[in-house]
Amino acid sequence: MAFPASPDRTDRTDRTDRTDRTDRIKAIRALARASRYFERSTDELSLAHYRVLSSIATGDERASRVAERLAVGKPAISAAVEALSQRGLLARSGAQRDQRVSTLRLTPEGQALLERVEGQLTERMEQLYVRTPDADQIVQSLISLDAALEEYQRARKAGVNPP
Repeated sequence: MAFPASPDRTDRTDRTDRTDRTDRIKAIRALARASRYFERSTDELSLAHYRVLSSIATGDERASRVAERLAVGKPAISAAVEALSQRGLLARSGAQRDQRVSTLRLTPEGQALLERVEGQLTERMEQLYVRTPDADQIVQSLISLDAALEEYQRARKAGVNPP
């Protein structure tokens, strides 16, 4: 037989919900602050251009795939690709199956810059890690967050409205 929740238990649940929401807001704000912290890590590449280069380096060869992965509009990706190409960091070539579509790849200069910037970003991250109780947990949580973003985007693309 189920018993109704006592007022004391309901009160604890409400406090827990508020605490969870407060912690989630703190986490969102921390991510926003961290974004700015990393953006200031290098003068060589904006965070937006870093995201484009790193997406291409991990296998997204078409601008439309990069836009989809980064959840930005195609005009924004086109502008970024143009700017990065003009800097000699990206090369475009016709796709094998469809000449109307160009494939993107990092040039040797683009790869070298990406590695240099990732080294700078890693150093900045390590400056934060030493100030936390469990750096490995943070790393694993961020990797899990990235996987969750990928899953969310796949579901949306498949027409499923994820919760």
